[in-house]
Amino acid sequence: MTPTWARAFYDSPAWQTCRRAYKKSVGGLCEDCLEQGLISPADEVHHMVRLTPDNIKDPSVTLAWSNLRALCGRHH
Repeated sequence: MTPTWARAFYDSPAWQTCRRAYKKSVGGLCEDCLEQGLISPADEVHHMVRLTPDNIKDPSVTLAWSNLRALCGRHH
């Protein structure tokens, strides 16, 4: 469940656009599954550095593709 303090970010057009573009850039597939030679659709785009109230407004954390990973439900 998304914490209340993060809801506005996850509902924002900036995140929705970033999420959609990142997922498309990896073919809509789970990156962890691909590393194992499996093909599974990505259900989520995960922040590798966990978002916190202190970094939620920092686009170098929230919107940086280097901090994202497309994952299936099993890997998320």
